[in-house]
Amino acid sequence: MKKLLLIPMIAVTCGFSGGYNQGDRILDMQKMAQAMQDIQMGFFYNNIDIVKDGVKVLSATIDLVRPIDSEINNKDIYEQWLNNDLKMTRKIQKKIKNKATEVEDRFASGDPKQALQAYHKITLQCLKCHVNLRKW
Repeated sequence: MKKLLLIPMIAVTCGFSGGYNQGDRILDMQKMAQAMQDIQMGFFYNNIDIVKDGVKVLSATIDLVRPIDSEINNKDIYEQWLNNDLKMTRKIQKKIKNKATEVEDRFASGDPKQALQAYHKITLQCLKCHVNLRKW
């Protein structure tokens, strides 16, 4: 009896679980924006724990960002190339993770100026993605 109920539930769950879509990307962007605000708040309150939490969320969320399914499934090769420059995305993700770690390390070692400069470089990478890939 339990198997009869379990099989349809699994089938329905798998049917609704899609790939990465625009809604997922928006949620990830909102998480990263909140993480950046948390890091900044940690600077203002001189609280390393808030900075660490922001860095942790930012580093975890940046790994989730990728081209959405409609961009991947696009049949036009030129549009596909324009929409999901995966190499550039990976490069930006790597730089953001490195700078986020630098923010945490510099702030923990008592060098808030260098931490703020690394934070600024993260925002430049965010802007680079939005301008080049998202066509702001």
